[in-house]
Amino acid sequence: MFDVRILESGEIYFSGRLDASQTEKADKILQQVTSSRSVNCKDLEYISSAGLGILLSNQKRLTALGYSLKLTNLNKHIREVFTFTGFDKIFIID
Repeated sequence: MFDVRILESGEIYFSGRLDASQTEKADKILQQVTSSRSVNCKDLEYISSAGLGILLSNQKRLTALGYSLKLTNLNKHIREVFTFTGFDKIFIID
């Protein structure tokens, strides 16, 4: 199960498993973002290469506009995925 939503604060919230079957759902929300935002990954349990791809494409889109996504509250496993793939150099991780 995967959930993504934009909270009243403007923060994007991810929970569950972001895999290939959920990328359309994630991209639909991320495409609504037109300024810098935080993505709270506190309850994100898993991210596949397809999930990484959706984040990367939206980061590139926002960077071209002068904005970015900041990832927060990554668990140890998810943080390792970002480190191993080099995505820790592409995203601000807090």
